Amino acid sequence: MSPPRKGRPAQTPALPAPTDYEVGYAKPPVKSRFKKGTSGNPKGRPKGARTRSPSAFGERLKEIVLEEAYRTIGVRDGLREVKVPMAQAIVRAMAVNAAKGQQRAQRLFTELLATTERERKQAHFAVVEALFDYKRAWDRELARRAALGIVAPDPIPHPDQIRIDLRAGTFEISGPLSKEEQADLEVWRRYRQVMVEGNESLVSLREEGFDEWSPEQIDEQIRGNNRCIEIIDQMLKTGRPLPLPHLPEDLGIEQTASR
Repeated sequence: MSPPRKGRPAQTPALPAPTDYEVGYAKPPVKSRFKKGTSGNPKGRPKGARTRSPSAFGERLKEIVLEEAYRTIGVRDGLREVKVPMAQAIVRAMAVNAAKGQQRAQRLFTELLATTERERKQAHFAVVEALFDYKRAWDRELARRAALGIVAPDPIPHPDQIRIDLRAGTFEISGPLSKEEQADLEVWRRYRQVMVEGNESLVSLREEGFDEWSPEQIDEQIRGNNRCIEIIDQMLKTGRPLPLPHLPEDLGIEQTASR
């Protein structure tokens, strides 16, 4: 055997199979063995499929369950047929069977009702606790700002607009919940001011004698504006804006980006 050329690694020649190798169970012939590093089934499952497949199948199964749970079906409600989600139809059938005296249905419905009420109560009190912590933290921060003379934007929602009854476990928020709602409320305030000024102009026109409109038509327009002002005042009191109307451009009121 000639020595290897300089710069190339030496190659070890393949060794012949031992003459005493016994072919049998779990001992295939040398020529039939799989080569090291080569899959015996190249078209089989790809590498990593075992870890990916359960997650993908699990998510798809969840989607199927939710699709079926909320798929609407027709059920009899007295003398008419109504469309309800599948989940509602199942719960309704369970409740009807429980009312008829079926013990299994009574037990399942009672357990379902108790679990639902318990989870709703826990979720509600979690919101009350979070609002209480929010209000208490911002009350301290606003007091600190006032003591140091710090001027900064008020939080949204403002803690003064959050009313919590810890004894009853209830709460009420009388202001906007986001910057978008606050901007919409500002648009409604400007629109209210425009209507108030419009009523003042209509009163002047009626006193001066406007030829195009009769006094009755002017009074009707003023009454309509007053009804709109009452609705806006009620909305501003609750702090939850209604959908913005399509305002004429000549009013000079800029629409917000939340529309």
